[in-house]
Amino acid sequence: MAKKGQTFNQYTEEFKLAAVQEFIEGSSSYKIVAERLGIRSCTQLKVWVKKWMKGEAFDERAVKTPSPLKGRPRTSFNTVEEERDYLKAQVDYLKKRLSKSSKGEAPSQRDIYEIVDELRAVHGITRLLAIAEIPRASYYKWRATQPQRDARQDRDHEIKEHMMAIHMAHPYYGYPRMMNDLCEVGYIVNHKKVWRLMKVLGIQSIIRRKRNVSNYTPSVVYPNRLKRKFHATAPQQKMVTDITYISDGSKFYYLSVIQDLFNNEIVVWQLSERNDVELVMNTIEQWIRKRDVAEAVLHSDQGFQYTSQAYNTRLEAFGVKGSHSRKATCLDNACIESFFSHLKTEKLYLGQCNSGDEIHQAVEDYIYFYNYQRFQLKLKKRAPIEYRCALAA
Repeated sequence: MAKKGQTFNQYTEEFKLAAVQEFIEGSSSYKIVAERLGIRSCTQLKVWVKKWMKGEAFDERAVKTPSPLKGRPRTSFNTVEEERDYLKAQVDYLKKRLSKSSKGEAPSQRDIYEIVDELRAVHGITRLLAIAEIPRASYYKWRATQPQRDARQDRDHEIKEHMMAIHMAHPYYGYPRMMNDLCEVGYIVNHKKVWRLMKVLGIQSIIRRKRNVSNYTPSVVYPNRLKRKFHATAPQQKMVTDITYISDGSKFYYLSVIQDLFNNEIVVWQLSERNDVELVMNTIEQWIRKRDVAEAVLHSDQGFQYTSQAYNTRLEAFGVKGSHSRKATCLDNACIESFFSHLKTEKLYLGQCNSGDEIHQAVEDYIYFYNYQRFQLKLKKRAPIEYRCALAA
């Protein structure tokens, strides 16, 4: 028995083999070789040499197989027939238990209850409960709750069918949006259960692709008035804008967007074959015609379009306060980058658009879905325009 505070040395297989070879090839005793190699006891070296000469592994230990039967076996019986029936019930129980074991693991408690329930008509419940060492009250409680378990299993099957249908329609849905759609059709399910069932079904949302950040030198730069404070208390207070590219397989199209941070609504957007100042100016003109833009803050990155003289002159003419992200810091404009990521992941990456008209239709359909149907947790599970109208009411 180890003493209190005693420590043990651990040696690698290579060290043990080297120690054995040094003893075999040399003429020194066990004690001298052990002292030379720093082995605490020469007896340990003797054991290694003995195992090596027998061809055994150094760390070969006997593995004990746990018995499937608990406690001591019954040895006293009133009659020979009683002993025979008991042993036959024990053998049948062990066979059933072995058939329900997977990869050498012990069966679950539910499996044991099912084994007893299958054999009760042949061997009697009292004898089987004694062999399996299950309390009688636990077994009958399990039988009494069987209808509830069957009903729960049927309901889970229905939920799985709805989840697969939702996944086929919206493969970009994760478990929060999956839970929300289930609630809309009458299945009130906890988000943890939705996550667990999605794992069982082997479905998950589409992972967004990472983007490389380009670098350039701006000519005119506004101060960063937003400073990553993306919360707005009223519409037309804080606006963000940016440009992204979309490919039809042969050439690129460029999408310019302005977003309101009050409710994440996409206010205006423009699609063009050229990434130039004219695309940005057309977007600004559309925004000015649609909303009252005075005193609004319009934030963008330091792209050449947003640092041009024409862009700055137009903002000053309508009383718009310009704002620029820091150089090579895309997180300063994270909200619009997040929208572009959702657009491509949930719409454009799911099917290849082969022309400019198809891209225009796909963008128009998704922006309508984003503004009117796609709920957001930030907006209390409402779509952007629904949230704005609810506050205005």
